[in-house]
Amino acid sequence: MVQTRDEDGTVDPRRRRTRRRRPLPLWQELPLLLTVAFCLAVLIRTFLLQVFFIPSGSMTETLLVGDRVLVNKVVYDVRDPVRGEVVVFRGPERWAAQLDEEPDPGFLPRLTATFADLVGVGGPGEKDFIKRVIGLPGDRVSCCDEQGRVLVNGIAINEPYVWRDSPLDLPPNPGECRSRRFDEVIVPPGQLFLLGDNRLVSQDARCQGPVPIDNVVGRAVGVVWPSSRWAALSTPEVFANVPAAAGSPTSEPPPVRPSPDGGALLLLPLPAAWLSSRAFRPVPPSSAT
Repeated sequence: MVQTRDEDGTVDPRRRRTRRRRPLPLWQELPLLLTVAFCLAVLIRTFLLQVFFIPSGSMTETLLVGDRVLVNKVVYDVRDPVRGEVVVFRGPERWAAQLDEEPDPGFLPRLTATFADLVGVGGPGEKDFIKRVIGLPGDRVSCCDEQGRVLVNGIAINEPYVWRDSPLDLPPNPGECRSRRFDEVIVPPGQLFLLGDNRLVSQDARCQGPVPIDNVVGRAVGVVWPSSRWAALSTPEVFANVPAAAGSPTSEPPPVRPSPDGGALLLLPLPAAWLSSRAFRPVPPSSAT
């Protein structure tokens, strides 16, 4: 803003003149917008939310191969996992790799994959798994009762989410989950007993053992892609009558409500970046008369 002075050197407010600064041109604002959006996406992916790709059929029909699920990465910082929730976790050493090893694809594909992973839309790691929580620390989990159902702390569970169950009895094969039947397992402290919804093909805690809670990345709250399969992953009520494990503090589980779809949260970085970029754009001062 330029101020004009009278002959005696005083400023006459009626004679002020304003100089408007031009907004940033599109070719300057667009890279800034994209940079801020990228940084926000990385921060959200690192600390809050991440999208995971489903590479196998171990959770069919709940999750299909090619689905992308939104994972809440902070929920278990404020509470413990609950039976029935679907979680993403890093497999312990004894868990078999989920993906077959592939030859090195080259520099450019690796760079593209790294970028996609940074913003949370990359492919799965070979030790990333997604299963359903069946047993909590201290729980006694076994199979089966007379109807072939899993028992948790002596209570048989009707599992409507199980698509194809394993045969009751098959000859054991080390490291491979073939039979539905397994001996009672007391879940160790700080660990979870996790099973897939498609038990016929799922390689899970039946043969590979429980998973440390520290390995859990977060809770899967909904399918966000493809758009035709948008759906929340709510907690089933089938575990409502299961008592707390002996010796563990009794606590009321969180109320069973549909999880928010979460798909709209994936769009947050772009509008947030646009708003942030406005802070870098010069704002013309209001003219005084």
